Amino acid sequence: MLETSVQSRSVIKVVFGLVLLPCLLAGALAQMPNPYGLSISVEDAKKAAAPALAEAKKNNWTVAVAIVDPSGNLVYYEKMDNTQLGSANVSVDKARSAALFKRPTKAFQDALATGGENLRVLRLQGTIPVEGGFPLLLDGKIVGGIGVSGATSAQDAQCAKAGADVFK
Repeated sequence: MLETSVQSRSVIKVVFGLVLLPCLLAGALAQMPNPYGLSISVEDAKKAAAPALAEAKKNNWTVAVAIVDPSGNLVYYEKMDNTQLGSANVSVDKARSAALFKRPTKAFQDALATGGENLRVLRLQGTIPVEGGFPLLLDGKIVGGIGVSGATSAQDAQCAKAGADVFK
């Protein structure tokens, strides 16, 4: 009797995992339903970059911040003194990935972490599976993306979110 109960629970766990896991992954990779809008202006790009840089400065992190338009073209860029040189390109890549794929770059990071068929994320041209990029919304439309690099991925995301939240 006890053995049957343990087996039943094991079967339930497997079935639950087979049903729930794809749902969770679909949610992680789901794009934002927002349509693309016109390109973010330089003035608005600076408004998004300012709180991202302020968040980094408040925490003594050195970062690079990039703002791109919906097509992934650079609109505004700023790098704090002493930021590691590699962060320049990474910040642009994170912003571009968030804008082009209509989702935070953490969605790709989370999908990749689950392994299996989600490893295909590595072959999607232009995706950056590293936290720190967010789409920028203005009047419900994606007008660009913000990417931050230079600290840890979670810290980059904290700064980028501060910038993205300007338009919410």
